[in-house]
Amino acid sequence: MENFDVVIVGGGSAGLAASIALGRSRRKVLVVDEGNPRNAVSAHAHNVLGHEGISPKDLIALGHAEAVNYGVEFVSAHIESVQGSIEEGFKISTPSSQWTARRIVLATGARDILPEIPGLQQAWGASALHCPYCHGWEVRDQQIAILGVSEMSTHQALLFSQLSDKVTFVNHTPEKLSAENRELLTALGIEVIDSSVTGLAVNDSGQVSSLSLENGTDFEVQAVVVASQVTANASIYLELGGELSENPMGTFISAEQTGATGIPGIYAAGNVASIGAMIGASAAAGTMAGAFINAELAMETVKKKMGQNEVQA
Repeated sequence: MENFDVVIVGGGSAGLAASIALGRSRRKVLVVDEGNPRNAVSAHAHNVLGHEGISPKDLIALGHAEAVNYGVEFVSAHIESVQGSIEEGFKISTPSSQWTARRIVLATGARDILPEIPGLQQAWGASALHCPYCHGWEVRDQQIAILGVSEMSTHQALLFSQLSDKVTFVNHTPEKLSAENRELLTALGIEVIDSSVTGLAVNDSGQVSSLSLENGTDFEVQAVVVASQVTANASIYLELGGELSENPMGTFISAEQTGATGIPGIYAAGNVASIGAMIGASAAAGTMAGAFINAELAMETVKKKMGQNEVQA
C-alpha cells in the first residue's frame, strides 16, 4: 500500500492547482480523477486570465503537464471508500488499489440537475446556458428566454438584460416568481410570459430555435437561460460523517478560506465547496488549500521531531 502526503480527489482546476502547490513544496501527491468534468459540454472557458476562450479540455491538459513536472502522480479510477482520521491517517480504496494519505483534498466538483423539459439537456452548454459571465458575451444581442424555474431566475434576467435588449422571462414555475421579482422584471422592461415550457426545438449541434409553450404557442429564441440545481459530488465527505450545506443554488461542502472542512484532515476546493466559483476562483481555492496543507504538515513534522528530542534528552 503506497503512502502519500496528500491524495487529491478530482483533477479539474481546483485539484490540479492544489497538486501543483503541493508538488512545488516537494510533497508526495496523488490525484485520483474519474475524468467527468462539469464543464465537459462547454467548448470554451471564459474569464480565465491569460487563456481566454481556451477549451476546458486543453486547459486541464496544460495543468496536468505542469503538475507532472513537479512529481505529482495521477490515477484514473473511481474511489469506492475512504476511511480513517487525521490521527491515524486515511485509507483510500478503489476496485484495484489502496493508498494511505495524511491529508485529503476533495476537488470533486458538482453536477447540474436540469428541469425535465424535452430538448433542454441536448441544448445544455451550447445554447442552453446558466452563467452570464461564462457564456453571456457569446449570446449578446440575441433573442434570449429566461426560464423561470427557481429563485435565481430573476437574478439571471437582471444580468442577461445587460447583454441584450431582447430578453423574455418565461414563467415556467409560477410559484417561484414573487410579486417583488415580477416588479423588478417590469422595471427592467422584460416581458413575462406566464406559461410553462413543454419542449425545446434543438438541432444536432445543440442550437435551440424555439420553445413550445403549454399555452399552445411557439416562441422563437436563439438562447435559453436556465438555473440548474447544483448538487455537490460529496459522497466521500458524507461517508466520513460530514453533512452538506444548502443555499438557493444547491448543495455544497462548507469550507474555510483555507479549504478546511468540518472534518479534520479533509479539505475541499472548487465547485464542491463553492457553487458559483468559476475556473479562476476554483484554481485559487485549490492553491490556497495546497499551501495551507503544506504548512500544516511541516509544523506537524517539526512538532514530532521536537517530541522525539525531548524523549531522547
